[in-house]
This record gives sequence, C-alpha cells and structure tokens, in this order.
Amino acid sequence: MSPQEALEIARSKGLDLVEIAPQAQPPVCRIINFGKFQYEQKKKQKEAKAKQTYIVVKEIKFRPGTDDHDYNFKKNHAAKLLQEGDKVKATVHFRGREITHKELGIALLNRLEQDLTPFGIVEVRPKLEGMNMFIMFGPKKK
Repeated sequence: MSPQEALEIARSKGLDLVEIAPQAQPPVCRIINFGKFQYEQKKKQKEAKAKQTYIVVKEIKFRPGTDDHDYNFKKNHAAKLLQEGDKVKATVHFRGREITHKELGIALLNRLEQDLTPFGIVEVRPKLEGMNMFIMFGPKKK
C-alpha cells in the first residue's frame, strides 16, 4: 500500500503511521498510537538495562615479602570475589630496590594462579608495569 493511503487510514482512525523497520524492503509501517509506542519502547529499554550485568574489577595488593598468613587471607578473599562473579586483579608492589628481585613477585603470582584455578581463569598473565606486577583473574563460566 502506498504511504499516502496508509496515512489517510491512520488519520481517519485518529492514530499515527509509525515506521517500524526502515531498513526492510519495502519499509514496514504500523498504524498505532505514537505515544503508546514510545512508552513501550522506553519500557523495553529499561527492562534490558535492569537485566544487564556490570563487571567489577576488585584489586588485591601484595608485597614481595608477604607472609603465608596474609597470603592465605587475601587468596581466600580473592576466591570469594571470583565466586560472586567479580574479576580480580592481584598486584605485587615493589618498593625501592625490591624491583631487582622480580622473581619473588613472579613466584607469588604463579602460586596465586595455581591456588585460584578452581575458582577462576587467568585473563592476563603476570605483567610488570613500572614498580607493579599484576595478574588478572575472571570468574569461571557457570
């Protein structure tokens, strides 16, 4: 049907002619109340936004000389965060001349990687940026 005919029918019924799919061949139009159409579109967008999940990155900081008790406490906290669905960034911060012993940071992060394997996957392998070495974990897919 031509657009003029559809527009005349819509006006006679007191409604609007709304283009639903402009990219289709031929374009798809409907005779509806435009205000109601806008309301329903906003409602759909709001529902989609409510169902959307936000990825949060939590950071846990270590030092090269972190003791076993502190390490275990932070490891358990990281496991809990991964189970809740958050990403975890574990950082080893070097101060002063500690940077000459990078192997301590690598060993600590590799140990953490092995301990957190049941809870998450490694997204970024250990990397050194300035005085910090970090590793990123993501939660396992259910």
